[in-house]
Amino acid sequence: MELIARIFEGIDDWFSRPLFEIGSVEVTLSRLVIALLIVTAAWWLSSRLERAVRGLSARGKKTRMSSTAAYAMGRIVRYVGIVVGVLIGLHILGVELTTVAIFGGALGVGVGIGLQSIFNNFLSGLVLLFEKTLKVGDFVELESGVLGRVAEIDMRYTRLTTNDLVEIIVPNSEFTEKRVRNWSYGEQTRRIHVPFGVAYGADKEAVREAGIAAAKSVNGTVLSEQRMPDVWLVGFGESSLNFELIVWVAPGLLTAPARANALYVWAIHDELVRRNIEIPYAQRDLHLRSGSLQLHMQRDGGAGRVVVSEA
Repeated sequence: MELIARIFEGIDDWFSRPLFEIGSVEVTLSRLVIALLIVTAAWWLSSRLERAVRGLSARGKKTRMSSTAAYAMGRIVRYVGIVVGVLIGLHILGVELTTVAIFGGALGVGVGIGLQSIFNNFLSGLVLLFEKTLKVGDFVELESGVLGRVAEIDMRYTRLTTNDLVEIIVPNSEFTEKRVRNWSYGEQTRRIHVPFGVAYGADKEAVREAGIAAAKSVNGTVLSEQRMPDVWLVGFGESSLNFELIVWVAPGLLTAPARANALYVWAIHDELVRRNIEIPYAQRDLHLRSGSLQLHMQRDGGAGRVVVSEA
């Protein structure tokens, strides 16, 4: 028994032995362990609370909370929980608020020197969560041309998933400082323009009918009364009448612009061929006059064709 008592006395002495001092407070191993346990518990508890808040959106109309609002609220709860845990841990270690203020001033200097981008991304993440201009599930296009669906908004970055299942990590500041096109922010549909051309001399009404028929044949075309597809004559090209198919698309095609354009071009080609409407090729005409003969060379689709006729 005496040996066990000595062991416990040695352990107690070891845990009570000062390691260093913060101001006038001696930091012992026991204080340090308790502070670490509190910070760890705060981290774990805040993560559990975040998942619980997100789960509220799955309860339907009872909570009246959308999945976007639940995601934002969960992130905020997590950040607040971690900050509170860290402050409690610092208080147990004997760190006073004045010391925290001094540390904050030193952190400000560090931000100005080398941590400015990290701090900027963190604040931008908070802005995104509070303003809700960007939410998980949105399909966005960045100023750099990157397109993808928002998969996660974290403290420092936002993770985008492209239609090719490529994960792209984007700093949060890019969403607050640069132009971002959010294709699914409000309306869940949008209008697209699909250009195509036909040969001069084609019946414009027949071309219009072909374009509308092509649009209706594509699954995902919106056919409401105010948003019916249409065909516009938009210009006169060197060898073609230039048209555009104007069509409203549903969410399935809204988030896949390249696929949507390919589907409509394919359908337009089928309809033009079905109606025997000529699709022009690039042409260049060269006229040479010599005596009573006219040499007429026409390049058609890359293949040269020479026609000789009387002047």
